[in-house]
Amino acid sequence: MKLEQLPLEYQRAIPVLQKLEHAGYEAYFVGGSVRDILLHQEIHDVDIATSAFPQEIKTLFPRTIDVGIEHGTVLVLEEEEQYEITTFRTESTYQDFRRPDKVEFVRSLEEDLKRRDFTINAFALKEDGKIIDLFDGLDDLHNHVLRAVGNPHERFHEDALRMMRGLRFVSQLGFELEPETLEAIKENHALLEKISVERVNIEFVKMLLGKNRQAGLRAFVETECYIYCPGLSGKGEALLRMADLPEIPLKTESQAWALLLNQLDLSGSAVRPFLKEWKCSNQMIKEVQALVQGLDLRQEGPLLPTALYQLGETAAVQVEELMVYFEKMPELAKVRQAYQELPIKSLRELAIDGKILLATMDRKPGQWVSEALQSAEEAVINQVVKNEREALLTYVKEQLSN
Repeated sequence: MKLEQLPLEYQRAIPVLQKLEHAGYEAYFVGGSVRDILLHQEIHDVDIATSAFPQEIKTLFPRTIDVGIEHGTVLVLEEEEQYEITTFRTESTYQDFRRPDKVEFVRSLEEDLKRRDFTINAFALKEDGKIIDLFDGLDDLHNHVLRAVGNPHERFHEDALRMMRGLRFVSQLGFELEPETLEAIKENHALLEKISVERVNIEFVKMLLGKNRQAGLRAFVETECYIYCPGLSGKGEALLRMADLPEIPLKTESQAWALLLNQLDLSGSAVRPFLKEWKCSNQMIKEVQALVQGLDLRQEGPLLPTALYQLGETAAVQVEELMVYFEKMPELAKVRQAYQELPIKSLRELAIDGKILLATMDRKPGQWVSEALQSAEEAVINQVVKNEREALLTYVKEQLSN
C-alpha cells in the first residue's frame, strides 16, 4: 500500500529521513501516528526509527539531546521542529514486566517491529508514502481488530501495561480484541500489579474518555484487569453500570473521574483518598471534588445560587453537561445565565470586608468577623440583602444582635 500524500507534519520531517538515508542508513516513520494517518485521524507526534546507532545519529545532526540514549532514542532538533529518532532494537527478558533487562541495537527493521505491541502499531512508512506491513496490520485495521504482534503472552510479559493499552484502544478506536489476544489478557491480568499506578492512570483515563467507552469498560471487567487498579477490586458491577450509561464521549478528565465516583457511590470524604490512590494531582483532586459535590446537588434539582457561586461557572457547566448520562437534557444556557445573574462572583466583590467591620462595629477582632462576612456573603448571593455597604452593615448589626 502506498499513500498518495503525507500529512504536513511528515512532509516537514522528510529531510531528516533523507539525511539518514544519504548516509547509508534505513529510516522510517513509525508508531501510532502512522496508524492514525491510515484511520484519517489527527496525528500528534512524529516518531522515526532508523538502522543508525545513537552515536551515528548524533554525528549526522548538530543539535541533539540524549532523551533516552540507553534505549536508543535521540531527540533531534531540526529547523523549528524536534523529532525522536530511535535505533532499531531487540529486547531481552523483562523480569519486572516493565523494562527490558537488556536492549540490543540492530540494523534490521523486522527485528525492531517484532517487539511492537499490536499489529496496527507495527507499521513503518517511507517518505515516498509506501507502507511496510510485516504483520498483516492493514487487514486488522480494515477489520477493526486489535491483535498482538506475534505471541500475545510474550508481548504482555514484556510490558504488562500493554494490556491496559489494548483496552484503551478498544475504547478509543472501537476495535475488538482478537480472541487469542483477549484470552492472553485474561490469563495475564494479574501482571498489572507490577506496573506503576501513574502509568496505569494514563491509560485508564484515556479509556474513560474514548468514544467507545462502553466497550472499553466491558472488556476491562471481562478481562478482570480492574481488580488490580486502585479502589476498583470488587467494583465490577459498578463499572458495568457505568458501561450502561449513554455512550456519549466525556469531555474532560475531571468529568470522567466524577462520573466514575458517582457510579461507585463514592462522595464527600471518600473522594480524595480514592484519587490519591490513583496518584492524581492535587489540582485534579480539587476539580473532581467540586464536580462530585455539584453532581450530588444537581441530581436533587437545579443548582441553587449558593451552589453555583461555590462551583464557579466552569464547574457548574461541567456538572450540567453530566446530566445527559442521567437521562436529563442539560440546560447549559440556563446555568450560564443563572451564574451571570449572581450579585457577586467572589468574596472580593462584597461591599464590606474585615477592616470595615472592625472600624464600624464596637467589637474586638475575633472569629465573629469571618462569620459575619460569610453570613453577609450568603445573604447577598441569595438576594436577601443588596450588595451595598450601608445595607450590609445594617444586616450584620442585626445578625450580631441576635
